[in-house]
Amino acid sequence: MIPLRDINPTQRTPVVTWTLIALITAVWLYQLATDVSVIEAWGMIPLKITDGTSPLEYSRLGTSMFIHASWLHLVGNLWFLHVFGDNVEDALGRGPFLVFYLAGGLAATATHVAIDPSSSTPMVGASGAIAAVLGAYLALYPRARVVALVLFFFAEVPAWVFLFVWFGLQLLDGFSSLGSPSAGGTAFFAHIGGFVAGLVMVFALRRSPEPNPELRSAPRN
Repeated sequence: MIPLRDINPTQRTPVVTWTLIALITAVWLYQLATDVSVIEAWGMIPLKITDGTSPLEYSRLGTSMFIHASWLHLVGNLWFLHVFGDNVEDALGRGPFLVFYLAGGLAATATHVAIDPSSSTPMVGASGAIAAVLGAYLALYPRARVVALVLFFFAEVPAWVFLFVWFGLQLLDGFSSLGSPSAGGTAFFAHIGGFVAGLVMVFALRRSPEPNPELRSAPRN
């Protein structure tokens, strides 16, 4: 299933979501413009993290979230962030959402390292952080409607159905890839780790509902 949009209006302009989309796009344009292998320079390599060669390698846990391997990789990730990120930002607030997004991405990359610590293949992409956004969306708006392309048809489904199917596919592909020398270039356990982290973190960062002004000014007995 491919999400086209959600029917879930926001109250605030999603400044952080748009800024992340613009920043990731700018990094991609830099990748296209330079002869340097940005993936090799900034991608996260599990083996270099686990062997303790250099503390600087830990910076790749963050930089890897902002680079992508192809146009399809980039557009797919940013579209999911566009569809689901604005509502999560609306619920958390701009500052907490940025913290949430980065922490979710770090949790995702850490999960990938834990599952495949000896891998020498660079891991790149924002999908782990965006998976955390999906986990938060499930916790916050399970009954919101998502318009999705299902095979060759358009359907309006509850968010919890869409996200359960998405997560189920990650689990299926992730466990199928265990022990395989190649998982098709996709870090499924980063998606799984990010999604679970998002489910957990959103409750700690969610803002308390603003009190109703009418109730606040009502007389007390």
